[in-house]
Amino acid sequence: MAALVSFLKVSEDGALVRYRFGDDPDACTRYLTVNKESRRSSPDDGRTDYAFVKASRRISALREERGVWPDRGMSAS
Repeated sequence: MAALVSFLKVSEDGALVRYRFGDDPDACTRYLTVNKESRRSSPDDGRTDYAFVKASRRISALREERGVWPDRGMSAS
């Protein structure tokens, strides 16, 4: 089974980064928030499911690679 999760940064301030994410890049309907200091993310709807984990891990990996929070991206498996 293939899985695709897209994400798009919607806001960033000194403490938090917020992303929209979902399986359709044109209709990402869920949100997650990352605490910049702890690097912990949480789904705004409380559902810690596969899509959330994939988006969260990819965002974190890109942050480590580039040194900045990514504006957008995707994770495919």
